[in-house]
Order: sequence, then C-alpha cells, then structure tokens
Amino acid sequence: MAVTRRAVLKSLLAAGAGGALSAGAYGYAYGRHALGVTHATVPVDHLPPALAGLTIGLLTDVHRSRWVSHEDVADAVNALMQQRPDLIVLGGDYVSWQDKAFIDPAADALAPLTAPHGVFAILGNHDDDHRTPAALERHGVQVLRDARTQLTIRNEPLHLIGIRFWTKRQIDLADLTRDAKGTTVLLAHDPRRIVEAAALDIPLVLSGHTHGGQVVLPGLGAVAAQKFPVAAGLARRARTTMFVSRGLGTIYVPVRINCPPEVAILTLQRT
Repeated sequence: MAVTRRAVLKSLLAAGAGGALSAGAYGYAYGRHALGVTHATVPVDHLPPALAGLTIGLLTDVHRSRWVSHEDVADAVNALMQQRPDLIVLGGDYVSWQDKAFIDPAADALAPLTAPHGVFAILGNHDDDHRTPAALERHGVQVLRDARTQLTIRNEPLHLIGIRFWTKRQIDLADLTRDAKGTTVLLAHDPRRIVEAAALDIPLVLSGHTHGGQVVLPGLGAVAAQKFPVAAGLARRARTTMFVSRGLGTIYVPVRINCPPEVAILTLQRT
C-alpha cells in the first residue's frame, strides 16, 4: 500500500487546508464519540436450524488510553448489554502500544459484560501476551490464544477458535480446526485471515483491526484500510463469511471522520 494508515491519519490534522482542519476538529470533538449499534444479519454456510437467530455481540479495538476514556468504554458496554446478545466476543487491542497503565482500567471497564453463553476474547497487535489476558480473565472473560473452545447451544455444538494477531499460517489454523464437529467461528483480529479461513472452509470469521479506516474521505473512501479485504461490514470469500467491526477507539490521532465507533450485534442466518 503506497499510503500508510499512520500517514493518512496524521496528515489530516497536519494539513493546512481549512476544510481538513475543520474536519479534524469535528472528528476529534464529536466523531470519535458518536457511538452507534450496528445490527447485521450474517449468512453462515451449513448453519444448523437450531443456531439460526443466534446473536453475537462484537466489541473490538477499545484502545483505552488518554484519548479513550473509561466513560467511552462504559458507554459501549452499556450499549452492548442493552441488546442482550446470546454471547459476546471481544476482538483485541484493549490498549494502545501495550501501555501497562491502561490494561487494568480497560479490563475493569469491560467487566460488566455478561451473556448467557459467555464472553470470549482474543488479542490484537497492541496487546501483550500476559498482563492483558490475566486482567480480562480476572473478570470472567475467556481469552483464546491460539485455542479452541466448544459451546453447546440449543443442543448444537459451536466451536470458537481464537488466534493471536501474529498467527498467520494455514497449517496452524488447520491444527486448531482438526476434528471440530459442528459450526466453527474464527475470531481473528486481522481480517486478512479470511484467506486461510476460506481455504479451510471455516464458515464465519469475526474481525476488527481496521477501525473502518477511522477516516473515510469523500471520493476516496477508507484510504488507510486499503490493504484489507474490507474496511468494515460483511465480506465473502468462497464459502466463508466475515464481519469486520469499525471498533470503538482510535490510534495515531484521536479522530474519526465518516466512520463512527460501533458495537455490533450479529444475527446468524442459514444460507
């Protein structure tokens, strides 16, 4: 990609043009706080009839920091809990740059999350492998680090596979899917893992990481997310469906333009 996400986001605020400056001010004062709830119907190949209508709450890219407050996270948690999903997935990047000062505050803000079939988390590229999982697990969140867990919902097996950001090889994913009977959902922070998931016939992938581009420019779109299969929302590859959330927080610069933060409620549907 010729233009990096960092370059695009930083240049927006550094630009001398009045329009860019005004947009940046709006994105800082309002856009990054304009939280919404996204409802999406997600087609899943070979989904058993009993699992049709299952709802998954997805909250990702919290990036708790000096720019993303406890109140910002609490608002997202409250919005998600009001929807009463059947299970909840946390998609990684709970802080920025593995900042130890915010790991426990991030986990504390997420602590009220609860769902009938549990709360599950994966790690993003900004998370460390030890302090962050420990902080989340103290609040009853099950962290999947290159691991698989099986749920039984409405008498049907549902497998959740959670991988680390740096786990990319198809063979590593294949090891985690071996002998999984029933529907499998891959939790992968990076949406580029749809390539490996499709090769393994994994029917559903839930991701974040892109922030939806964070800044979406008229006529240009989400320039900072061009290297990803999709910046936000649904994508399809072979028999695999993927949903990518815009997430909650910000990185590099504390602005969102034409790309509001979200929590997502995903309703599974048979294809």
